[in-house]
Amino acid sequence: MASNKQNKSALNSIKMQAASEVGVALNNGYNGDLTSKQAGSIGGQMVKDMINSYKQSNGGTASSSNS
Repeated sequence: MASNKQNKSALNSIKMQAASEVGVALNNGYNGDLTSKQAGSIGGQMVKDMINSYKQSNGGTASSSNS
């Protein structure tokens, strides 16, 4: 099982990638100057990326109750 430090590092990497995908510049450390829209865009992209990663690792068989 991955350590907390490894999990935090992986999540930060996902966050930085998602921010780049939606065109929001993030700093290492404090990012309190982001608008709610920017922060929400990053979070939404992170969820999309994690869902896609899960689907790929499970052969695309992830089910959704919203379908």
